[in-house]
Amino acid sequence: MPTASQTANALPLYVQISELLIRDIAAGRLIDGERLPPERDMAEELGISIGTLRKALADLTEKGLLERVQGSGNYIRQGGTGGSVYAMFRLELLSGGGLPRADILDVDRLKKPEDLPVFGTSGEGTRIRRLRYLNDVIIAVEEIWLDGDAGVVRREFLSDSLYRFYQKHLGFWILRAEDRVTIGEVPGWAPPEFTRAPGTVTGYIERFSWADRPEPVEYSRTWFDTDRAHYVQRLK
Repeated sequence: MPTASQTANALPLYVQISELLIRDIAAGRLIDGERLPPERDMAEELGISIGTLRKALADLTEKGLLERVQGSGNYIRQGGTGGSVYAMFRLELLSGGGLPRADILDVDRLKKPEDLPVFGTSGEGTRIRRLRYLNDVIIAVEEIWLDGDAGVVRREFLSDSLYRFYQKHLGFWILRAEDRVTIGEVPGWAPPEFTRAPGTVTGYIERFSWADRPEPVEYSRTWFDTDRAHYVQRLK
């Protein structure tokens, strides 16, 4: 597991660890009944305190994904309630899992350009461009458009999870999403740090997201490096 880091806008560190483990369980990297390493060893490997690790494990226990047996250890239990912050984030490392995080490239409120599909109720939207990581691996660039009637987006309050930001600061939660996965050319605004040059054909995702209204409140497009990540949809 990678060392977890924290920035001013990141999720609380114990939530990052919990999310990392949830995604490893979903990817099959941690299997049902598997015993986790001793807590002291896990904390040292992750570069966190025992207290932070125990808060993360308590969160997994509450979600039904971990059984803590006194005197024996901590055991993975698949089939719990889940409730992951990144439940709708479908990109994973080729080896499975990986904790999502993002660097914000720019945030602007603009008139919706003509090349965007119809969504929302306003003629304006907030455009957010980000460089995406799984653990410390750069895997994608993305452009998110939030409908102008959904609220005001202040860059200093954005966190790695936009859906969590929407709930905390704008008062709504994304309830469902529709993805269209194809291929597309990396946009010209992609930063040099991205692993694919502008114009290169790579994996491409268009997403429409709905809150509690008939029209989609958000439209996004993501270009991902297929040599580093893949799109995963698990059916239950």
